[in-house]
Amino acid sequence: MSKNKEQKVIYYSDEINDEFSDDSIKTITIDENYKYGEDSFWWNVKRFFWYRLITIPLSWAFLKIKYHHKIVGKEILKPMKHKPYFMYGNHTNQMGDPFIPGYVCDLVYIYAIVHANNVSIPFIGKRMKYIGAMPLPATIGATKNFMDYMKLRIEGNYPIVIYPEAHIWPYYTKIRPFLDLSFRYPIQYKLPAYCFTNTYQKRRFSKTPKIVTYIDGPFWPDENLSAKEQKKDLRNKVYNAMVERSKNNNVELIKYIYKEKENNEVKND
Repeated sequence: MSKNKEQKVIYYSDEINDEFSDDSIKTITIDENYKYGEDSFWWNVKRFFWYRLITIPLSWAFLKIKYHHKIVGKEILKPMKHKPYFMYGNHTNQMGDPFIPGYVCDLVYIYAIVHANNVSIPFIGKRMKYIGAMPLPATIGATKNFMDYMKLRIEGNYPIVIYPEAHIWPYYTKIRPFLDLSFRYPIQYKLPAYCFTNTYQKRRFSKTPKIVTYIDGPFWPDENLSAKEQKKDLRNKVYNAMVERSKNNNVELIKYIYKEKENNEVKND
């Protein structure tokens, strides 16, 4: 795998909980007063404006010019046109990850489960709901609103996007061992799961890598298993597919090194 001569190094101790985004945001609390969205005429007009007229043109230019973004496997999703499903992806690009799922899902309106940080950014945060951001709830009342809103969007035949790794590790070239918690949703709604894996690959005349996104699926819950085992089984199917696709990475911009919390022993990843 190609490495940058002036390679940045990041030390980590917890693959599940460590966060390496550059954000220093005062996070709002997603409580029962947070308004996820609605299905009214004026709300849909705002959604059209922020998603179709603003987000899509700017993100297309950004992804194509900076990363020469390419998607492999879009034909897999053709049978799901105008149908709901869950889409899982790896979380490795702070600027690209909010936009890539829209292109993966063929520019239909998508709804993505996100951390509250995403809707806490000054000015932009309040508009994130119009491009599909569904922040995780922090209270019982908010949880009900969150689940009601997810149901509304699934009944509207929209895909739901989830980053099961939860935390951003910029340019990470492997798949972290994410939990199975979010895989309860496809089981609850009896819907298929798909996944996309963003990889970083060499470009001939640029140090900036090309992003190649691979789509895999569908993966269905096994109804012969218990609910607990279904979650584990579905998680493993998605995880294994993403691990296999991650082998297509051939550029390593950042070196991640494991460091024990207690004895400070260091181990190369």
